[in-house]
Amino acid sequence: MDRGEGLMSEKTLCIIKPDAVKNNFVDQINKMIESKGLSILKSKKTNISSEIAKQFYAEHSEKPFFNELVDFITSGPAVVQILEGDSCITSYRSLMGATNPEEAEEGTIRKKFAESISKNAVHGSDSPESADREIEIMSALF
Repeated sequence: MDRGEGLMSEKTLCIIKPDAVKNNFVDQINKMIESKGLSILKSKKTNISSEIAKQFYAEHSEKPFFNELVDFITSGPAVVQILEGDSCITSYRSLMGATNPEEAEEGTIRKKFAESISKNAVHGSDSPESADREIEIMSALF
């Protein structure tokens, strides 16, 4: 990884979830991402299989909302993307906003486009380790 000038170029996984795809928010979300100086390296509109979704959400497999997560992410087409940029994970998570759109700051993706806590428009990796794991799982879709 490039460590010049104190900034670190890194990658993260972005999923524009079925609710935002259905509501035709993909282009607007991507404009917001690119306006933050992040690059979209790969992008594919696809139906995420139940098998991939269960692997993706494995850390939540013992939680009561696990099946709801899997059912929702597989409920329609999603746009799976790999983003890259300086401090990409932090920048993208800041742009996404709080999981609960009612608590999200103005100007964030979730404030503008999310319907609810469960239909929250987008996913982004929360750490470099998660990004590596999630990109590996979703790379089968590209």
